[in-house]
Amino acid sequence: MTLWQAILLGLLQGLTEFLPISSSGHLVLAQFALGLELTTGADFEVMLHLGTAFSIITVYWRRIGTIAQGVLRGLRQPGTAYARSENVRIAWHILVAMLPLMLVYVFFGDAVEAAFAHPPVACLMLIVTGVLLWLTILAPRTSSGFTVGKSLVVGVAQAAALLPGISRSGATICTGLYLRVRPETAVDFSFLMVLPAILGAALLKSAALLEVSSAAVLWPGLAGTVVAYASGIIAIRMVLKVVRRGRLHYFAYYCVAIGLLGLIWVQSGGAP
Repeated sequence: MTLWQAILLGLLQGLTEFLPISSSGHLVLAQFALGLELTTGADFEVMLHLGTAFSIITVYWRRIGTIAQGVLRGLRQPGTAYARSENVRIAWHILVAMLPLMLVYVFFGDAVEAAFAHPPVACLMLIVTGVLLWLTILAPRTSSGFTVGKSLVVGVAQAAALLPGISRSGATICTGLYLRVRPETAVDFSFLMVLPAILGAALLKSAALLEVSSAAVLWPGLAGTVVAYASGIIAIRMVLKVVRRGRLHYFAYYCVAIGLLGLIWVQSGGAP
């Protein structure tokens, strides 16, 4: 992988991780177009995801600190902490939302990673993402917060987004809106709940990443990570504005168009 290829993939990752248009789907198609080895893209993608993780921490660092403080205080009275502290409830809901993701990764992790070697899968799932986004125009307009049950359902949506082409942010935000969660709350929860997933994936892949000692491999990876971090901050702020204005469904047309064009290109024998 050359430096400019890594920078391009980092830009795609940072923008598409938070914009509801599927970072994994775009990375699969971009790697195919650039002639990169698709079956070895998962480790590089973990590095890019670390960049976007730091984007979340940068934008939400005050909120993360407040939640952490609330959890520490709640440990003193664990029996009543959930009822008394909103921050404890948020932390608990994030943990609940992680359960489906962990189960899918443990039992179907190999199959999910194998899907990254099949661009047609990413194209089809991009179309599915577009349908999910368009349906938000039918979502109930009443608003409420998260519960344990709603968190679990959003967690299922996050687990489905392991497939390339399913937008994680799109799936989780849309599901939150379908469950009558306030738009801003759905966005915040979507971004906060992915932090444990990204850091957990990085931990699982840490041995492989530490083995990357060649400068020809390490420096492009670091460059892509930095670009993903910077573009991720921009994308987070963009999504917050779009959701507040009720225009999330605008991204549906883009996802469907890219999915259809990608299918036509790949199935017609388009060469990298």
